[in-house]
Amino acid sequence: MERIERIHALHRILSAARYPVTVQRLQDELECSRATVYRDLAYLRDSLMAPLVGNGEAGFRYDHSDNDRFELPGLWLSSEELHSLLAAQQLLVRSGGGVLSNALAPLQHRIEKLLDEHAGGRRIPVERVRVIPHRTRRLDEHAFRNVATAVLDRKQLTFEYRARSTDETTRRTVSPQRLTHYRDNWYLDAWDHDREALRSFSVDRIGNARVGDAAARDLPEDELNQHLASSYGIFSGTPKGWATIVFSAKAARWVADEHWHSQQQGRFLADGRYELKVPYSAGRELLMDVMHYGADAEIVEPAVLREQAHALLQLAIGNYTG
Repeated sequence: MERIERIHALHRILSAARYPVTVQRLQDELECSRATVYRDLAYLRDSLMAPLVGNGEAGFRYDHSDNDRFELPGLWLSSEELHSLLAAQQLLVRSGGGVLSNALAPLQHRIEKLLDEHAGGRRIPVERVRVIPHRTRRLDEHAFRNVATAVLDRKQLTFEYRARSTDETTRRTVSPQRLTHYRDNWYLDAWDHDREALRSFSVDRIGNARVGDAAARDLPEDELNQHLASSYGIFSGTPKGWATIVFSAKAARWVADEHWHSQQQGRFLADGRYELKVPYSAGRELLMDVMHYGADAEIVEPAVLREQAHALLQLAIGNYTG
């Protein structure tokens, strides 16, 4: 639990308590050490001016003798909570004029009220915090609705799929498993009945989608996670191995703080460079992300992925030579 979350939880516990709360209980509820509890209590009392009374023997409580209820100053949301609220708020704004705009208006109002409550009654200028879509693709809204309906109603789905890699169009019959929003675009994870395998489809490449009457085949959650989340990127599959990438000391300042995969392994090298290891299956998305760093990134292994990167870079160089 981050400190901001602990302080918020500590304040909630003390506000709800009618009697002094023991240090041991605070340790258990905050999942931290005794020393951390005392540091957080001191911060609450000395820096945030909370009316905290008590001691380590009897416990601690808020003194409400002045009849004023103490509230935390400022915006007490974690970065993830703030991002989620603002993303939801701005998505609702962008839905204005659509079918859902009137139905979602109360939710929009509730989000704004919640932001105001967490800011101590002050109006939060949410227009000064932006959530910017990046490389969002155009969707066939009719196809998207049918895809979403099939996922939620657990029905089989048929559609035409135009693959980006080959530009070929094929007819697919699938059992939808998940609808995934990844890097500002939508993907359908589904069991392909003709190929008898799990596949991920870009929803923006789906056309003429029709929801069937047959029930969708449900795959176990563990199997989905193993196939769809065990390797790097959206088109993952069962890992073939691990890729090792070394970033320059300059790029290390960015990469060391980035989340590439839930099982990633990273370490700083003696010369300041940063070594990152990630499991992968299909290398195309990993190659694109590594090449984003240009000369500041080098694929060390496996050799086949290194060769693919070399070939792509040679082709790129060809675009800039006579």
